[in-house]
Amino acid sequence: MGKIFCLMGKSSSGKDTIFKEINDDKDLDLKPIVSYTTRPKRTNETNGVEYFFINTDELNKFEKENKVIEKRVYHTIHGDWFYGTINDGQIDLNKNNYLLITTLEAYKSLRDYFGDDKVCPFYIDIEDGVRLERALERERKQDKPNYDELCRRFLADNKDFSDENLSNLGINKLYINENLENCINDIKKDILNLIQ
Repeated sequence: MGKIFCLMGKSSSGKDTIFKEINDDKDLDLKPIVSYTTRPKRTNETNGVEYFFINTDELNKFEKENKVIEKRVYHTIHGDWFYGTINDGQIDLNKNNYLLITTLEAYKSLRDYFGDDKVCPFYIDIEDGVRLERALERERKQDKPNYDELCRRFLADNKDFSDENLSNLGINKLYINENLENCINDIKKDILNLIQ
């Protein structure tokens, strides 16, 4: 039976970079799960790669069809942005193991939906000062930098990923991303142990 490996962490902790490295590792042979969002696509993103970019009408249609595994909303300065995992045929645990970037809330919903023996958390952590520098650097590259949203996300992440919330979900192992190569190697080693 396959497993779903959930990469989690605060914004700008390195999740996207780590995801790409692990997803490209042929020894692990993980299939990506692409989440859905109603937020605008960033300059460097491709529909169907980082996310499927949809509107709220399309999301409502999935809900009416009972295809929403988990959904969350962020109240941004630009309005509500929804994110979710949709039962759209991507996931077949009888055939594959999967990799997904997600939040604590979504991890809990996935675990409740598939079972805790099939959904494995990998929490990536980094010092807040480094994380803020990375977030600023990324935002400056956007066509229209949105520093208000960057600040909102930064503060919300500290609350969402509190020690208490991590502990309540039984997440007690952190993967510190001070050295990217070491962090990736630690995650790969633990994933291999879980799929062998």
